[in-house]
Order: sequence, then structure tokens, then C-alpha cells
Amino acid sequence: MKLVFQSSMVFLLLLLSVTNVFADEYQATVDIFKNAGESRAFFDTAYGYAVFPSVGKGGFIVGGAFGSGRVFVAEKPVGDASMTQLSVGFQAGGKAYSQIIFFQDERAFKEFSGGNYEIGANMQATVITAAATASATTAGSSAGISGGKHDATTVGRYNKGMAVFVVSKGGLMGEASVAGQKFSYTPRSY
Repeated sequence: MKLVFQSSMVFLLLLLSVTNVFADEYQATVDIFKNAGESRAFFDTAYGYAVFPSVGKGGFIVGGAFGSGRVFVAEKPVGDASMTQLSVGFQAGGKAYSQIIFFQDERAFKEFSGGNYEIGANMQATVITAAATASATTAGSSAGISGGKHDATTVGRYNKGMAVFVVSKGGLMGEASVAGQKFSYTPRSY
């Protein structure tokens, strides 16, 4: 009986530490965007945002990307999100990046949470953690440069109620492509 109790306590402590790691990953990513150029101002006025701490992308002519995230309204988590992307064009390599999508108002949040497709054109170059990006999509345009997570610069604005910002985490990739993204949203109570 004592062994079962001790095993249960160890399992519970491990579970709590893993939960804190994931919670810290979201907060750490939000902190990066709060300190990165123009994206910081959006936190004061946005209805909410979806943050994706780590999106992995790879391709050679045809590419794909995937990332899991969390959605916040009034600085409180309201659900989980995932992003998948398929792209075609000149591209080679792989990279990882963080992404945040701001919702200007409740209408934009409802559009995102309903799951929508986005088609866009991307031009990106990533070498290790230095990156330069420019995107023009149906959800808006964005640009940014970063030498690493502590010196990122972001540029963007609302388009159809959403603003998208990206900070490179690292990799080696060159890209000029057309991409389609799909977001899914699952409401949760935390």
C-alpha cells in the first residue's frame, strides 16, 4: 500500500511539472512577442490572440508545417488551436518558428474559431536563428527579422480583423511559395 501511495505521489509531481513546462512555453512565447517590435502594441488593443510556441516547417518544392497553440481572450486561455499548412513553389530546407495571431474584435475571433482557410504567398530565408520573412495572405501581410528570440523585430497590421506575427527559432530554409493554411480550434475550460 505504501509503495502504491509513493508511486502515485511521484506520478502526480511529474504530471504537475510537465503541466508547468507547457504553461511556461506559452508565457515565454507571449513575452517574446511583447518585446518584439510592433507586435507589443497589439496586446493592449486586441480582443484576443492565438499563440503557437513552436511551428515546424519543411519542404523541397512541396512543403508542410504544423504547430499546436493556445487561444486567449482578455489574457485568459479559452481553447486550444492547431495549424497545418501545405505549400508549393521554390522551397528547400526546414525551420522552426513561433507565431501569434491577434484578433481585432469578437467577429475576427469567431471567424478564426470557426476554422478558416488562408491562402498566401511567402518569401523567407532562415539560417540557424537569423531570419528575414515577408508574407502577404488573405489574413494580412507581415514582415520581420530576427537574429534570435531576444532581438526579434516584427511588422504587421490588421487585415480583415487579424494580424499575424512570426519570430524564427532556427533552421536552414529558403522559400518563395504559395501556401494554404487550416486552423482548428477546440474550446476548453482551464
